[in-house]
Amino acid sequence: MSKRLLSLCSLVMVIAVVVGSFAPAARAQEDLSGEVEIFSWWAGSEGPALEALIALFNEQYPNVEVINATVAGGSGTAAKAVLKTRMEGGEPPDAFQAHAGQELIGTWVAADRMEDLTFLFEEQGWLDVFPEGLVDLISTDEGIWSVPVNIHRSNVLWYVPANLETWGVEVPATWDDFLAVCPTIQEAGVTPLVLGFAWTVYHLWENIAVGVLGPEGWNGIWTGETDLMGEDFLKVWDTFGKVLECSNFGEDNETMEWDKAIDRVVDGTAAFNVMGDWAAGYLTTTRELVPGEGFGYAPAPGTDGTFIMLSDSFGLPLGAPNRDNAIAWLTVLGSKEGQDAFNPLKGSIPARTDADVTNPELYNAYLQSAAADWATDTIVGSLWHGAAANEQFTGNFGGVVDLFTASGAPEAAAAAFVELCSTSGACGG
Repeated sequence: MSKRLLSLCSLVMVIAVVVGSFAPAARAQEDLSGEVEIFSWWAGSEGPALEALIALFNEQYPNVEVINATVAGGSGTAAKAVLKTRMEGGEPPDAFQAHAGQELIGTWVAADRMEDLTFLFEEQGWLDVFPEGLVDLISTDEGIWSVPVNIHRSNVLWYVPANLETWGVEVPATWDDFLAVCPTIQEAGVTPLVLGFAWTVYHLWENIAVGVLGPEGWNGIWTGETDLMGEDFLKVWDTFGKVLECSNFGEDNETMEWDKAIDRVVDGTAAFNVMGDWAAGYLTTTRELVPGEGFGYAPAPGTDGTFIMLSDSFGLPLGAPNRDNAIAWLTVLGSKEGQDAFNPLKGSIPARTDADVTNPELYNAYLQSAAADWATDTIVGSLWHGAAANEQFTGNFGGVVDLFTASGAPEAAAAAFVELCSTSGACGG
């Protein structure tokens, strides 16, 4: 039996013990039958985490068939397009994945296409176990709109410690530090920073922006308090341009998914990658590497003490064909058992405060460090992953980046950013 299969079997056995010991009372299981369609973008290396949730649901609701309507594609770019067609065509899935925050609220809640889930939070006691700030993120004055299954961190720098030692390079604490070691890495014939598809470039931009502006300046973008034509914001774009010059941007990134970029760090043809901590799930589950040994991790340059958060959540669309079954699905993924089944495989930490994050049989060294940082760091919302800005903004942000990469002009990019803020209504003021 392979090392990977042994480790997965061990984890499944632990999860089974947890589920068997602490499973909640059945939610009218005998009354539920038929099917439930679950729409998400969790495919490939992220598939096992979803499968663990489905297995738990099948155990609790054996008479309900789960239709796993996954649309592959990193960050949900393809799935969101399919979902839009279905929602606008009056054919919603029973429950669908969305990033918690403005991605859902600014789009489908604003369009009056979602059901208020306050009743479920009250019934399940979730207002006592989900952090108040997270509940605020998924709420408006009219209701609570999704069930968060996890917390991901956007701002992680991934590397291989042995490779850095070979090249005589230390982990950069700031972007200036990164730019200073860039020539040394290039002289070794290695790409200093590897990027993938376009969305990974936008992901990098938000990390640079937080690193340059700090959490207060970053939050000020979305409240209207940061001067978007000021010196600090122009420095964001200038730094972004310099970092791209130390990457594979414009060479081979446009054909590379995020996990393939991570592979280049592992095989030593690239030194660093900035990616969310779903990379930890990939590195441990698929690549079978031990955190701190086979791969290293640190806050993205300039962001030590700041946690750029995003949360995967599921909402209940109005007119869901199998509403009762969808509510049962939401109940499972919001449960302690569901979150402890899902997150160790996903590379994320639970959204619930009572999950078993100190259990080393479930949560590895990286995840325990992320949980500790979540409890102490300054928390800010991710732009690209739906927490900070509405979907109209994120859907058009790529055009601002394209303008900058074509012109190299921070002032032009900043002006386009201001215009997008105005048209989308995403930046307060």
